[in-house]
Amino acid sequence: MGKLVVPGIRYHNGYPKHHTERCSASLVSSGPSSSADIIVTAWHCLEYYEDLSQQILFTVETAAGERIETPATQLAKGGDIEADWAVLRLQRSLPLHLIPVLKLQPGRPDPQSPLLMAGYSRDAGRGDFGNRLSYDPSCFITKQYSRYSDSDCKAYKGASGGAVIQLSTGGEPMLSGVISQGNGDDLSRFIPLAVFRQSLLSHLY
Repeated sequence: MGKLVVPGIRYHNGYPKHHTERCSASLVSSGPSSSADIIVTAWHCLEYYEDLSQQILFTVETAAGERIETPATQLAKGGDIEADWAVLRLQRSLPLHLIPVLKLQPGRPDPQSPLLMAGYSRDAGRGDFGNRLSYDPSCFITKQYSRYSDSDCKAYKGASGGAVIQLSTGGEPMLSGVISQGNGDDLSRFIPLAVFRQSLLSHLY
């Protein structure tokens, strides 16, 4: 899990203004490997990214506290808020003996099992303005739709693009989806991995 900084341009009264989106992203792997270079995040984090000369930057910390920063390029994305997912490739592969990686949940999230949502929230409390990885350790799916699911997890701005996790039967954390949006209280929406699995897998192999 890391931070994603995306430079963008937003228009106000017809005039362009520089805008920086700060989100979360997860390093993923489809199986045994010594390194990984694919991350997933939310589409809306990239919505205003237009100038390809400006780099998208992914920053992650090792278990020892070392910060690693590397540029990322877009590979695929959903295209709207109801398909709020994106896949990017890092310019530099990251060694998995230093950086935790999430494996992919094989099916859709189980509504009877608890979720964990994690990201770099920009709230003043648990997220420390985006400086600390924060998470809701035990919440549940409240509604499932074809393209997204709702939960009672707490997620704040900055956590967008972060990981939605369920444990496998063996207790291993598995990526179930990406955080899309929330009200900071009792509603957080996420995009299940099953929605964009085929697109993601096409870039993992």
